[in-house]
Amino acid sequence: MKPMLATTAALALAVSGCASSPRMDAAERLSLYRAHAGHPVNSILHPGRFTGWSPLGADALVLRTRPNQAYLLELSGPCSDLPFAHAIRISSRGGTIASRFDSVTPAGPGISSIQVRCHIQSIRPLDLAALRQAERDAEQALREATAVEREDDGAPPRE
Repeated sequence: MKPMLATTAALALAVSGCASSPRMDAAERLSLYRAHAGHPVNSILHPGRFTGWSPLGADALVLRTRPNQAYLLELSGPCSDLPFAHAIRISSRGGTIASRFDSVTPAGPGISSIQVRCHIQSIRPLDLAALRQAERDAEQALREATAVEREDDGAPPRE
């Protein structure tokens, strides 16, 4: 029984070590993407196939249409299955994806059986070069934790 307990403890320590590196949460990432998004556009051309997508919480996603082109799609209300989706479907008309008319539908295992369409409120092009630099800067800032001196209140340190 003891070897199993030691293995479990070592595994827990290894997992916690991996999870300890600082990361931005969804709200911080969304704020960063908003800061590097251009003015809203009414529509974009549907490329036929996307190069990728990433959820930014339940209210927005990044849609990559080409290797160096991406858009911030903000949704009109929370799309609760979006953070857990393995895939998405995006409606389009006439080869274009239009804000206020088209929608995103999360898909894949682990989401609710009722498919909820999440309407696209706005589409904004992203400045990917500036965004990548800002992400690197933000990650670096998170890693640089500063030590704060404890005020001496005269009490002995607790052990």
